[in-house]
Amino acid sequence: MAGSGLKRRRRRRIHLSKLYTLTCTQAFFKQDHSQIGGPGYSRLVIINEPDSPEADSSSYSDNYVRTTKYTLATFLPKSLFEQFRRVANFYFLVTGVLSFTPLAPYTAASAIFPLLFVIGATMVKEGVEDWRRNKQDIEVNNRRVKVHRGDGNFDSKEWKTLSVGDIVKVEKNQFFPADLVLLSSSYEDAICYVETMNLDGETNLKVKQGLEVTSSLREDFNFKGFEAFVKCEDPNANLYSFVGTMELKGTKYPLSPQQLLLRDSKLRNTEFIFGAVIFTGHDTKVIQNSTDPPSKRSMIERKMDKIIYLMFFMVVLMSFIGSVIFGVTTRDDFKDGVVKRWYLRPDSSSIFFDPKRAHVAAFYHFLTAAMLYSYFIPISLYVSIEIVKVLQSIFINQDIHMYYEEANKPARARTSNLNEELGQVDTILSDKTGTLTCNSMEFIKCSVAGTAYGRGVTEVEMAMGRRKGSPLVLQSDDVEYNKEPFAEEAKVKGFNFRDERIMNGNWVTEPHADVIQKFLRLLAVCHTVIPEGDEDTEKISYEAESPDEAAFVIAARELGFEFYNRTQTSISVRELDLVTGKRVERLYKVLNVLEFNSTRKRMSVIVQDEDGKLLLLCKGADKLSKNGREFEVETRDHVNEYADAGLRTLILAYRELDEKEYKDFSVRISEAKSSVSADRESLIEEVTEKVEKDLILLGATAVEDKLQNGVPDCIDKLAQAGIKIWVLTGDKMETAINIGFASSLLRQDMKQIIINLETPEIHSLEKTGEKDAIAKASKENVLLQIINGKAQLKYAGGNSDAFALIIDGKSLAYALDDDIKHIFLELAVGCASVICCRSSPKQKALVTRLVKSGNGKTTLAIGDGANDVGMLQEADIGVGISGVEGMQAVMSSDIAIAQFRYLERLLLVHGHWCYRRISTMICYFFYKNITFGFTLFLYEAYTTFSSTPAYNDWFLSLYNVCFSSLPVIALGVFDQDVSARYCLKFPLLYQEGVQNVLFSWRRILGWMFNGFYSAVIIFFLCKSSLEPQALNHQGKTPGKEILGGTMYTCIVWVVNLQMALAISYFTLIQHIVIWGSILVWYLFMTVYGELPSEISTSAYRVFVEALAPSLSYWVITLFVVVSTLLPYFIYSAVQMRFFPMYHGMIQWLRYEGQCNDPEYCDMVRQRSIRPTTVGFTARLEAKKRSVRRSEPES
Repeated sequence: MAGSGLKRRRRRRIHLSKLYTLTCTQAFFKQDHSQIGGPGYSRLVIINEPDSPEADSSSYSDNYVRTTKYTLATFLPKSLFEQFRRVANFYFLVTGVLSFTPLAPYTAASAIFPLLFVIGATMVKEGVEDWRRNKQDIEVNNRRVKVHRGDGNFDSKEWKTLSVGDIVKVEKNQFFPADLVLLSSSYEDAICYVETMNLDGETNLKVKQGLEVTSSLREDFNFKGFEAFVKCEDPNANLYSFVGTMELKGTKYPLSPQQLLLRDSKLRNTEFIFGAVIFTGHDTKVIQNSTDPPSKRSMIERKMDKIIYLMFFMVVLMSFIGSVIFGVTTRDDFKDGVVKRWYLRPDSSSIFFDPKRAHVAAFYHFLTAAMLYSYFIPISLYVSIEIVKVLQSIFINQDIHMYYEEANKPARARTSNLNEELGQVDTILSDKTGTLTCNSMEFIKCSVAGTAYGRGVTEVEMAMGRRKGSPLVLQSDDVEYNKEPFAEEAKVKGFNFRDERIMNGNWVTEPHADVIQKFLRLLAVCHTVIPEGDEDTEKISYEAESPDEAAFVIAARELGFEFYNRTQTSISVRELDLVTGKRVERLYKVLNVLEFNSTRKRMSVIVQDEDGKLLLLCKGADKLSKNGREFEVETRDHVNEYADAGLRTLILAYRELDEKEYKDFSVRISEAKSSVSADRESLIEEVTEKVEKDLILLGATAVEDKLQNGVPDCIDKLAQAGIKIWVLTGDKMETAINIGFASSLLRQDMKQIIINLETPEIHSLEKTGEKDAIAKASKENVLLQIINGKAQLKYAGGNSDAFALIIDGKSLAYALDDDIKHIFLELAVGCASVICCRSSPKQKALVTRLVKSGNGKTTLAIGDGANDVGMLQEADIGVGISGVEGMQAVMSSDIAIAQFRYLERLLLVHGHWCYRRISTMICYFFYKNITFGFTLFLYEAYTTFSSTPAYNDWFLSLYNVCFSSLPVIALGVFDQDVSARYCLKFPLLYQEGVQNVLFSWRRILGWMFNGFYSAVIIFFLCKSSLEPQALNHQGKTPGKEILGGTMYTCIVWVVNLQMALAISYFTLIQHIVIWGSILVWYLFMTVYGELPSEISTSAYRVFVEALAPSLSYWVITLFVVVSTLLPYFIYSAVQMRFFPMYHGMIQWLRYEGQCNDPEYCDMVRQRSIRPTTVGFTARLEAKKRSVRRSEPES
């Protein structure tokens, strides 16, 4: 019998109507149903007649979905608009347009080419990214589904061809192509199982059921001639509501969310369904919900905008100064018939040098100078940074150390905009379940009839043992143990329970064996689990809505109560008979399932056993009868102990129902569930509350959500790096505190500031029920506790005391009020650890917003579930854990990783490198452009601001594009101040990013100053060296072309060698691009100079005939380059030797071969371990300090 049940692999067409109490009996229309046909409820769908005139008149969208940013028609205008929204690009556009006027100091082509190159490169990048999105759209839109063609036959068609009113047949493990109304399924009562992971991130299966009137349409030919009309709500984004009616053969039937199958959900455990298309394309609820993620920009990028504005100011200032001087000089050019600047021919000038209109000439000079000095602004800055960030993201994605082999999941940087922000994180806000823990539940302990069972030791208990010096836990100051008891036995996933008193059938000899039997039977029967048998191994696996529920069923099986089959209205269990002592097969008729919800926090089933008894079995019971409290005191004590051990607990109880009571309940629950009114849920809850009472206590369960591997080590390293860690969890306070100890967020010597509303005053007010009085008193109480906490911090002063703030959700609601939140933040920032318990998703997002806006520093949120989405989007950086709770968090995140422990490498290694690279890269960009641009200003000043550029037009244009761009990109991708090993060995190095020392205004202005003095040295040394002497043996003196070519050569050498001095880690690629850029300059000067003079203009054969043959050119180049770089070299050497930054100390440590000297390394590392730090390293240091304090006393 069992074997045949397994071999059929659940393909029976079972009735589950009564199981889920969703049978659509007589329709119950409430007054709210009159909304149909009114505003917001005007949609009319003619089913199975999509080509009818009425259907054609409805202007519903087609089923083609587009997620791309551009179309072929809009790409050019929209992309150009995006590019010229940037101030720098708009500035270059204006100067490019002005280059076509006589005002331009250079040719139009030389001005337009770099702009076209940069804009074109960025547009190509945008186009490629959008093309990838378009490929995904094409793949989705071209998926195929079976569609009724009108004669009882179904043809396979593409999703994009679907129309409203079509009838489709979706088969097992396929996605729904549109929003459908469920008509029928492979099950007789139109039940189907749906996975909504793509919608809400939940992996548990949802049960949907079609109307009873359409449930018989289970064959293709049944739809020949089928006609129906649906009137329903208009398209909206609410995933959990649907109001409508179906008119079939003159009768109207109410439609609810129970009949709605949403696009991108997947059909599971059901062979097929038939559905009618209601919403298509962009009208579907999932697309209505697909809002663009919030636009996030890094702190460095925002600061870079300010530097651009500063550079604009400098350009305007220099242009203004030059124009004033030029105007005054022009006015005095022609006096008493004497011409001072005769070579400018002011006597024949129309306007530019006309002494009679000097003020107009000065204004025109201002425009010309603003165009000439545009080279102060690095035109290739934005595109270079985008290229670098994309390449950095590739390195993050390819990092083998962040690849989770078990799940085949690498790290994924879903946006490259925030790479450098990873190196500046000040506060991490973390979810607990599934993020710090595995969200893989294990049944480990239980309490039955007042007796505690289970000898397993949890990770929290081991941490508690270490705190208390328990002999049960191996003691060591430098090793973290994760001892698994009974490791030699084969372990069953979800079951880590060991107790010889109750295992192997020994429970029958226990004093309360009858209670234990009922307890185990409840575990085997009270659930919505679906068993799946394997034909080959004949083993049963379970498909459960949650990890907890799977753990309960597995525990029941391992303890002798094996749930093995589910039929249309029954559950089959193999259990040990208490009387005969033999295993028997028992059938329980399932009448109702009262599903779990967050309000009731319990789940019940009503079953009828083989003796005809009606039983209500409840998990999460809290309403016990007077006669059912026999073991209450002992059970409550055990539950508190389990919570202290970090376990999740549930109370188990039952009661017997009489037939009259059940019949009344059945009628009322059917009415409530058939209601289409707004208060449907409250009606259902009211009915269930009346039946879930007077329960008899059996015991309690305790399951462990184990910490992920490496969590304590990761937290320890992040704490040493100076990063604050907050935990925002929905768990109760005791569980959260103990997980805090296990993960080293808390330690024994920490002073805990606990804020909650569990006070006699509040409890007495709650009994009166006056909401306003309760709210006022609660708010005052929370404020008082926060003020007292701040007083404790202030009293501690500079002492080495570490504080931990722990606050529950009820108190947090008041702490986040506008008039309290900043005081609360001050208290929280002063604590080493912050744990917010019983937090709702909205509270998580609000806390994240408060931290982000309150201290102005970078925040990172990390979570794995749909309830973490708000927090991830609110934070500066959102990191999604691609765990077992679906992909909603990952899809809303900026970066996805598979395990919390990878956060250590992501931040301390990649974050630090990216921050350093981008910071240095931007500073260098402005340095090289100031060096180049200021020589233009100096030369113009030398020529009395006559708007004459020092260099050939194409020399100007190609400086940023060809001769100085690749080395800076190579720095942004490859440079490392220290290796990954040293980043992890000395975590305090990360503080360089948190404190922003590498991109402070002091450092930025220092690089700018470097550019200014480099320009001054280059200009004056070149001018002075060339001015008094002949250039060659023929006695020719240098002209503008010679001076310009020499200065340009020196600039190319200086900026590239400056890059070589700034680099800490040379690779072959960096050698190639640095020396290659210099070589390209010489090749360009040679080739360009050989072109006809009409093209090469002032550069015609200058290098071949004048510069290259001259020894003085090479000597001047060498002398000027060394002189220019010498100040920076001396400054860097002195700083490195006598005033090293933290990365400099580590470089010295490695250079002097002391990286393996424990004493020296410990001395360097001690700077990162402060009394207010969390983590097990800080805990050991605290223990050492305690010992040192006690020594004098002894």
